[in-house]
Amino acid sequence: MRIVRFLDAEGQEHYGMDDDSKVGDSVSTLQGDIFSGLELTGKSATLAKLLTPIIPCNIYCIGLNYSEHAAESGMEEPERPIVFAKPTSSLCHPNDPIRLPACQIDEEVDYECELAAIIGREARDVSVKNALDYVLGYACANDVSARKWQLNAGGGQWIRGKGFDTFCPLGPSLVTNDEIPDPQGLSIKTHLNGRTMQDHTTGDMIFSVAEIISFLSQDTTLLPGTAILTGTPQGVGFARKPPVWLRPGDEITIEIENVGSLTNPVIAPN
Repeated sequence: MRIVRFLDAEGQEHYGMDDDSKVGDSVSTLQGDIFSGLELTGKSATLAKLLTPIIPCNIYCIGLNYSEHAAESGMEEPERPIVFAKPTSSLCHPNDPIRLPACQIDEEVDYECELAAIIGREARDVSVKNALDYVLGYACANDVSARKWQLNAGGGQWIRGKGFDTFCPLGPSLVTNDEIPDPQGLSIKTHLNGRTMQDHTTGDMIFSVAEIISFLSQDTTLLPGTAILTGTPQGVGFARKPPVWLRPGDEITIEIENVGSLTNPVIAPN
């Protein structure tokens, strides 16, 4: 099932069944709890605004998790997953603008297409073999990154450069795990103003989705609603010559096979 969360014309929130739904479409609504089960209501509502498919309780991210991205960054492949976090306040709805921070250091804001795995039930000390059983579904994500803050101005921690408001676009839908039995065989792309910047496959991950979930769950409870961003392939802006940075007026689209397409405009600081 493909699930969207949206507002209708009266501002009421709904879950709906996604059939590549767009603003103005009539969407079949769902009732129940997304973690314990949703079912059709037999009714529909007009989609006025798409929301992120869930509001994550935590956002874990994995850095340097594609072999070719490690190579373009001039870094050795890590022995263990590199883990950082984004604050939940960085969440950005589909079609909402990514706002460049007023405190950015020159031009530095970059894009990163990522497959997000959403945890559906408590996971603690799970095996690699069973890890995917704890996944509710998958979504597109953009790990927007202020590179100079990330690498030079964050005191050695990445969360500052990764955590500004609007720096975690997510959606537009959640595709349940039964539709994606193998998350390691998906094409993943970024398009900037119609130009393809990243074009690769999740098969290049150094640590698979199952390995990441198992690793994160060691002595740590992953709660339902935890979003895990699983890394980005080669082609990011900072590694290009000359570098390519996000600028006001840009439009960035993350596209993942069998998952969907997530688009956000870019605007200047307020």
